[in-house]
Amino acid sequence: MLCISSWRETESIFNETFSKGNNLCSECGNTVFIDENRGLLVCEECGLVHSEKHIDRGPEWRAFDADQKRKRTRTGAPMTYMIHDKGLSTMIDWKNRDIFGKEIPAKMRGQIYRLRKWQSRIRVSNATERNLTFALSELDRMASNLDLQKNLRECAAKVYRDAVEAHLIRGRSIEGVVSASLYAACRMYKVPRTLNEIAEVARVAKKEISRSFRFISLELELNLNPTKPMDFLSRFISELELTSNCHKTAKRIIRMAESRGLTSGRRPTGVCAASIYASCLLENERRTQREIARVSCVTEVTVRNRFSELAENLGIGLALKINNKKI
Repeated sequence: MLCISSWRETESIFNETFSKGNNLCSECGNTVFIDENRGLLVCEECGLVHSEKHIDRGPEWRAFDADQKRKRTRTGAPMTYMIHDKGLSTMIDWKNRDIFGKEIPAKMRGQIYRLRKWQSRIRVSNATERNLTFALSELDRMASNLDLQKNLRECAAKVYRDAVEAHLIRGRSIEGVVSASLYAACRMYKVPRTLNEIAEVARVAKKEISRSFRFISLELELNLNPTKPMDFLSRFISELELTSNCHKTAKRIIRMAESRGLTSGRRPTGVCAASIYASCLLENERRTQREIARVSCVTEVTVRNRFSELAENLGIGLALKINNKKI
């Protein structure tokens, strides 16, 4: 057992034990866990105690239901990039009730209304904050329409804030840079969203989004990897309601196409759509080219052209003839 002389020593051992890739027991190599009740860092397999004076960073109070937790907590919501002031300021709620839930008397509502109005003005005090207020509300609207998760929205907001701090917004529309930031966040998190899909929910053209994306990715040195057909496969398969066998076949076709260089210079959505169409024919799960093109946001001509290339170079046409299927 280790002998700890001070809380600083405890802190250093805790940080050393739970640093990246170092949360394993030094004796048996199994996972070390925290015993909150006794303040111990213990191996769950061999029982070795790594530290016996672990500091509890939680609150000193206890709560047994959500109402108690809400009343006893003394801190606000966590910091977020989705609010112009990062959520560090307070605001007067529009509900005319006090902290105890009682209604505010009618004679005081006029005063509360004026206080609320001035407080909202004070929160946005300069041009940068006004820019962020509008841009982040627009970002939240677009992300909601695309059904994107919270951490991706935070990432997009951080990219936009970096663009504002680097003075990249000047001469460009706020909506265009917001859309480009959202597209960049989708690329970072490998969430398949095309420029066409973002342009549908944005209030700017696809060309402007593409131009803004190229500019901020170059200036901010985002170094994003290009999208691949495999990134869109699971989503398209799910929307077309195809089976796992069709999914596996399409994945195999895409890997063969990538190994032979058939995806170079081709839009990933088009290659993915053609692979899905080929797998549908091979697995006898009929989906029309129009259905696949609609889900993939490409034209039927693109599906046919990419499918012809795959059939010619991967021998899919021969497999279809053997299975007595018509191309």
